[in-house]
Amino acid sequence: MGLETSPEKPAPVRQIANLISGWVDRLGAIWVEGQVAQLSRRQGMNTVFLTLRDPVADVSISVTCSRLLFDSLNPPLVEGAGVVVHAKPSYYANRGTLSLRANDIRMVGLGELLARIERRRQLLAAEGLFAAELKRPLPFLPRRIGLITGGGSAAERDVLEVARRRWPAVDFRVVHTAVQGTQAAAEIMSALDRLDHDPEVDVIVIARGGGSVEDLLPFSDEGLVRAVAKARTPVVSAIGHEPDSPLLDLVADRRAATPTDAAKTIVPDVAEEMERVRHARDRLRAHLSTYLSREQHLLDAIRARPSLADPTRHLDDRSLEVDQLRDRARRTLHHQLDRAGNDLGHQLARVRSLSPLATLSRGYAVVQDAEGHVVTSVDTVGKGKTVRIRVADGRISARVTSTTPDPVEQPATDASGGDTDE
Repeated sequence: MGLETSPEKPAPVRQIANLISGWVDRLGAIWVEGQVAQLSRRQGMNTVFLTLRDPVADVSISVTCSRLLFDSLNPPLVEGAGVVVHAKPSYYANRGTLSLRANDIRMVGLGELLARIERRRQLLAAEGLFAAELKRPLPFLPRRIGLITGGGSAAERDVLEVARRRWPAVDFRVVHTAVQGTQAAAEIMSALDRLDHDPEVDVIVIARGGGSVEDLLPFSDEGLVRAVAKARTPVVSAIGHEPDSPLLDLVADRRAATPTDAAKTIVPDVAEEMERVRHARDRLRAHLSTYLSREQHLLDAIRARPSLADPTRHLDDRSLEVDQLRDRARRTLHHQLDRAGNDLGHQLARVRSLSPLATLSRGYAVVQDAEGHVVTSVDTVGKGKTVRIRVADGRISARVTSTTPDPVEQPATDASGGDTDE
């Protein structure tokens, strides 16, 4: 650095830090390969911090990059990925730390392979091949199960043994194919097509044991994914172990963590089902017994009511009320008829008393001329005229021989010459 120091003339820390920073800044950009051991994205900061570790030696170095560069990576960068970084060394004088400032990050090896799979996943997801509404339900108890797996593999043994242990009568149609290598995807698609066209196969299981990402690569093949999406028969994916997640798991109608889990998924346990049937039968009997007991108590309560214990008592009471009402109605009607009869007799007596016949029966008579007019004055009939006399019990025809008018009485007068009444 060309800086002379001594115990008597030491250099301050800031000067040394600035000199180191200036010397590091003169270094050019370099390509560095390593594995992402740690990843830190701090809220509100535009810088992302990485720790890049050597895959062979226990050596690591800090790497920083802009958030824009980090967010542009497809697929997103994750811990454990292998990368190649184009970066320039940078010394942070305030803390005395050395790091690499990255301006380009590329996936390599396994990381690049995972990146290709991730891009393929995004494209297929955009087409809707992984949509939940496309998933078909599995049959409760399939007639025949199609199994696609490697010949003599542990996955085949696990599926068959567990399934037959759970349901001894289960029927399998096993198709052996390659489960890794360049021909694996084509063979699996051919087996899938044969099983899908078998009308007796109700569900298809594609099973393989665990392996590396390269070994499981055929199960992320785009052609296989599309073939599973087009299949009419429900497909169960049982590839590898729990952490493994090929694209086949996303398009399958059901994902099983392991081949053993696949057998448990597609075949019910006969012991568990018998236990469920027993519990259901017991619950049904208990419900039925409770229902019958409740209805019997209700029936007993109804039968204990007075109206049902002695049904005729109320009828007798009502019959007595009907008799009383009938007698009252008869008495009321008789009273009304009696009053009406009395009123009628009084009215008849009044009418008879006012009748001309009643007057005639006392000795009076009615005289009529030949035209039927009542004679009220002697001047209306002359000698020789024929008249009819109406008496109480008949009529008399007579001829007038003479008429004698009554004298007209004159009103009396007093001494002074005025009229007086007699």
